[in-house]
Amino acid sequence: MLTGKQRSYLKKLAMDIEPAVNIGKADLTETVIRAIDDYLEAHELVKVKIQEGSLLDPKETCNELAEMLNAEFVQAIGRKFVLFRPSSNIKNRKIVI
Repeated sequence: MLTGKQRSYLKKLAMDIEPAVNIGKADLTETVIRAIDDYLEAHELVKVKIQEGSLLDPKETCNELAEMLNAEFVQAIGRKFVLFRPSSNIKNRKIVI
């Protein structure tokens, strides 16, 4: 569980990144989940955008993905949301919170 200061720090980092994964009309597919998981392992922080054609709710989707991928919900604004998960390999960790 993230503290308020940790969440604020991650929000600040997320402001500078573009969405790495887009969720379209097909909603949450296995491919999308795997892409987010791989991105989290490599970069630890991922911003995801839900396209206009999708009926998914960003907060619900983010919380569902956080639970599935053992990640932390950082924020959801509009149709975008941010997840954080430290790399499983300690040597590859880039974000220290």
